[in-house]
Amino acid sequence: MQISQKSISLKNWDGSIVIFGLLNGDIETQLELLADVIEKDYLLQVLKDQNFGGEVGEICSFNLTQDKLMKLVIIGLGKPEKLLADGIRQATSIAARECLGSSEKIGFIYPWEVIDYSIAAKAIGEAIRLSTFKDLRFRSNPEEIKRPEKIELLGLPQIENTLINQISPICAGVELARELVGAPPNILTPSELANQALEISKEFKLEAKILNRKQCAEKGMGSYLAVAKGSDLEPKFIHLTYKPNSPAQKKIVMVGKGLTFDSGGYNLKVGAAQIEKMKYDMGGSAAVIGAARAIGELAPENIEVHFIVAACENMINGSALHPGDIITASNGKTIEVNNTDAEGRLTLADALVYACKLEPDSIVDLATLTGACVIALGDEIAGLWSESEELAKELEIAAEHTGEGLWRMPMRNSYRKGLKSMLADIKNTGPRAGGSITAALFLKEFVTESIPWAHIDIAGTCWTDKDNGINPSGATGYGVRTLVEWACNKAIPHTIKN
Repeated sequence: MQISQKSISLKNWDGSIVIFGLLNGDIETQLELLADVIEKDYLLQVLKDQNFGGEVGEICSFNLTQDKLMKLVIIGLGKPEKLLADGIRQATSIAARECLGSSEKIGFIYPWEVIDYSIAAKAIGEAIRLSTFKDLRFRSNPEEIKRPEKIELLGLPQIENTLINQISPICAGVELARELVGAPPNILTPSELANQALEISKEFKLEAKILNRKQCAEKGMGSYLAVAKGSDLEPKFIHLTYKPNSPAQKKIVMVGKGLTFDSGGYNLKVGAAQIEKMKYDMGGSAAVIGAARAIGELAPENIEVHFIVAACENMINGSALHPGDIITASNGKTIEVNNTDAEGRLTLADALVYACKLEPDSIVDLATLTGACVIALGDEIAGLWSESEELAKELEIAAEHTGEGLWRMPMRNSYRKGLKSMLADIKNTGPRAGGSITAALFLKEFVTESIPWAHIDIAGTCWTDKDNGINPSGATGYGVRTLVEWACNKAIPHTIKN
């Protein structure tokens, strides 16, 4: 899908489908821009008959009989004073679905005079591509999905091409993450996840290191390997590195939870736990690897980025982790395992210790970690825990710019007493109340105090059973856009022109 800007009028455009963004208020004046396409009085009457007021997401389609133009789609954008990136994404995704099945060139005419151009261009491009994505890899006879080949933003004042050029790499990273999460566990094994990471490293010239079980044992990763013991499949510790052409001024690390399947172990998932969905327990690793793919292509300057995944399965056999076992992480801390279904934090413990040894400026981990976070925030907002005000703010701004919901949660240190063990240094779970907080406090035990660190719980956001526009039902690829925005440090001001 090619996205470009055209500073020409609709009269001189040679495409087939036009999507027209209509604001709430003074509809008649806005329709003047369509005078060369369709008679204004007719449009006004049809919109009136359909009680169309320009609210966000309202849609009205017209088939045309012009020489080239075949279709006009009018989409509501809401009130101009409330027109933000999320509204643009939502409206655009609805309009884009109306054009599925066509590979024709599509033109967008939005009220550019009241929109921050850079926000609009990126939001429109991402919404079109991501809302029309479908994963049909595992169908025996998949139907052909026609997506628009060319998208042109008509009448848009000139903006930097670099902003538009970012759309494709970022969306490719999100789509990769969706495919990784959506793949069944008999296909996406720890070894296959490592292979996918290696392919990315070769294509985008990233450094790659894959540690096997023996190498992880030599590094003392007893916490991670304890989880992997119950599976017949070998664990794979993945470490990709992006380095800029010039010396980096900053070094950051992204860590993703990589459970390619989570049975719960001897604390087997039953009932409402929906064990069949536990293929998505590697959603954090998918986001990190998707971000690696995007950052590799974007090639930002002045920053070195490390991508770390401790991949394995949580299964049951005669060697599997028992409830009550005491294991030792690579920083020497002993952990009493009182729940084998709190395994993600055990793998992350050694991954975070490894990340700290790289001596980065900051670390962010993403994990489908707790059901408690889903209860607190639902499936559209991820939880953020950090004691670094600066890092937390950076991530909040990045998430706001990209339209990925993120909410900072309390890191109340008094809750740590819930992790106290009679026998070991710490237990892997605390009381049910405040479960997402104690999970974050557990991870904190494996992070060097002087390194800014943030934990993002994506248990609710990495998968959705509803179609909410830019994220069709299924894997969402949540986190890729926020991570890329944060890493590239090219945040676009989230403001609207008056």
